Amino acid sequence: MVISLEQLRDNLGDTVNRVTFADERVFITRNEKKVAAIVSIEDVELLDELEMRADVEALRQVRAEDDGTRISLEELLAEGF
Repeated sequence: MVISLEQLRDNLGDTVNRVTFADERVFITRNEKKVAAIVSIEDVELLDELEMRADVEALRQVRAEDDGTRISLEELLAEGF
């Protein structure tokens, strides 16, 4: 479902009910461009879980590629960071 911000203002309760009870995702537009969405708590929790899994996988990959080389803060600053 896609609605404008103005429509959302006029129908907020109905929109929240559609998301909550009909499992709809609602895209909100401003100047005919999608700018936000209203989704269920379950969708947000799933997104959080997927992001956590991606972060854990990225950490594993970085650790696997780590060759143990370290530099001091002074060396880093001398390189212009």
